[in-house]
Amino acid sequence: MNIKLLKSKMENDKTLVISGSKSESNRLLILQELFSSLVIDNVSDSDDVQAMQQALASTGDVVDIHHAGTTMRFLTAYYSLCSTRTLTLTGSSRMQERPIGVLVEALRQLGADITYDKIEGYPPLRIKGNVVTGGRVELPADVSSQYITAMLLVGTKLEKGIELHLIGNITSRPYIEMTLALLSQLGVESSFKGNIIKVNPLVKANTEQFTVESDWSSASYFYSFIALSPIGTVIKLKSYKKDSLQGDSYVSELYATLGVETTYLEDYTLELKKVRDTEPVFKADLIETPDLAQTIAVTCFGLGIKCEMTGLHTLKIKETDRLVALQNELTKLGGQVDITKDSMFIHPSSGMREGVSIHTYQDHRMAMAFAPLSLIGELEILEAEVVTKSFINYWDCLAEIGLNMEKK
Repeated sequence: MNIKLLKSKMENDKTLVISGSKSESNRLLILQELFSSLVIDNVSDSDDVQAMQQALASTGDVVDIHHAGTTMRFLTAYYSLCSTRTLTLTGSSRMQERPIGVLVEALRQLGADITYDKIEGYPPLRIKGNVVTGGRVELPADVSSQYITAMLLVGTKLEKGIELHLIGNITSRPYIEMTLALLSQLGVESSFKGNIIKVNPLVKANTEQFTVESDWSSASYFYSFIALSPIGTVIKLKSYKKDSLQGDSYVSELYATLGVETTYLEDYTLELKKVRDTEPVFKADLIETPDLAQTIAVTCFGLGIKCEMTGLHTLKIKETDRLVALQNELTKLGGQVDITKDSMFIHPSSGMREGVSIHTYQDHRMAMAFAPLSLIGELEILEAEVVTKSFINYWDCLAEIGLNMEKK
């Protein structure tokens, strides 16, 4: 399905209810398998979370998680260290191009029995479940934080717990801290000192009820809409906490420099308001929040300002090579974009070329990040259904705030 977005103006002061965090939901679903007494409310309805739920409910010899990268990483650890099943864990063609060797090698240090069905270092994986005692393991720190989280989650059920020694500079630290905060609520004792993380085993969970906060990554697209709107434009989002565990809540600080003010109202309502024009230059190191890069890049292009972002090295192993994808699509719109292996520089633009078709590369964030440009001019989003990976009713929400679109 393609969606043609006509040039539109947001309706002011609308309120949207956003689904639960994909990141929190998938962590809690693994913990629910490990501690069966857990009850989870407001679970995300995204494709990735549905893939996790379906995989955990399956009993077959082959588990296919399709495009769900988080699910692949978490289940690799879960099936290898906390299960006695033998199975093949596979995914889509793109998933089979995304490296997982770093995690597999770390799990093998603990005695996991994992082999590669096709290409060394990539899914599909043949996993023979083996409940091990746990202990010390080394893992590169400058890769996806999901590798680290996968180990920490299952460490709660290993006899000796787990002691991770992270080698190098740590990427996406807030996601690791989210995991440890959830474990703490569960009753798990842990520590994070320097580059060493320790998680002790837990017999029985102290907390049996978890409510998932709404997804801050999903909120980021509405920050973009507000930033590209006239001063005084307001939108309200539910349900968000001021003391969020999600690293992407940092979006509120980043967009403050783009003229968007964030106010926390009663009943976990978030109010976003355009209060001033933006500065002519935006600079940020996104090493801890790389999933915000696409949204910010498109916003800065739409505002016609200079944008310099660093800390983006993990974008090359996401659903697509996001640095190249952004460069390709922004260039089609009239932008001038320079990239390196870990940074992006967007030159100030004088306008947007209309009527352009945006390729999404099977990447949900490409579709959602480019949609706010419909406030500036007409564009088309190809394979627009890809948004269901993380935000199943995204297009319905845009219609609710007044955007005009044609489904093709």
